[in-house]
Amino acid sequence: MLLGLINSAWVQANRPTDFGLEQTKRIGFDAIDIFTDPLTLDVRERRLVKDRCDELGLPIISLPCVAVGLIDFNESVRQFHLDRCAAFLDLAYEYQAKNLLLVIGEYIWNREVIPPAEQWRLGVEAVQILGHQAADLGLEIALELEPFPLSLINDVDTMERFLDDVALSNVLANLDISHLALSKVPAEEIRRLKGRVGHVHLSDCDGKVHGDLPPGRGVVAFEPYLREIAALDLGQRTVSIELEYSPEPDQIVAWVEEAYRETDKLMQAVGLR
Repeated sequence: MLLGLINSAWVQANRPTDFGLEQTKRIGFDAIDIFTDPLTLDVRERRLVKDRCDELGLPIISLPCVAVGLIDFNESVRQFHLDRCAAFLDLAYEYQAKNLLLVIGEYIWNREVIPPAEQWRLGVEAVQILGHQAADLGLEIALELEPFPLSLINDVDTMERFLDDVALSNVLANLDISHLALSKVPAEEIRRLKGRVGHVHLSDCDGKVHGDLPPGRGVVAFEPYLREIAALDLGQRTVSIELEYSPEPDQIVAWVEEAYRETDKLMQAVGLR
């Protein structure tokens, strides 16, 4: 598999786009995921990202998109988020990416007031609409498994059921290893998603709360999950390191170098690189 980086590591440390892309390539990553928003992206920045990635030989794999309004009970809000996601898909096509990494959000009001089944239905219908749009562009949608109690998709059971309900071959699962660990999902559960995984995220955490740390700085036992992922035979799909809100932004280069080094070791140990 390829080893990538979500460029939010650089963005949240206030490093320029050029700097982040160049460092990503220098450190040794095979690919990059671009954290951005097409509705606020300056046209010069939009062009810079693709031009520099092409010059560096750094393929763009995924565009992460948080669209919690896809399950809002207000039709106008849902339509806004559908339109925004369509703009993400257009940008993914322009960047020759492989997928839109989609986070669809959580049940509101503690699963009270609005029946949970209704929010689930809205989520399925929205992803079906986006899945067809993505297919027209030759793209996939990768749904992120979130570790929070009210997330629609927070374990293998809910991921499998959501994919079944959407029933589109280009709508797949994104497996985030630290999220799986936080949700107490045993590694062997991943086997149920064979043939249905499009993307992988990797980071560490303290086992209690969302962390996005370099591997080795938390408590996640990566090897069992990575061995199960290797058994899925994902070919040239990508494991993307996710580093968010570094506590030492002035040390972000060393932070990313450490994450690359430790992830590379883990992947090589199970035959993923």
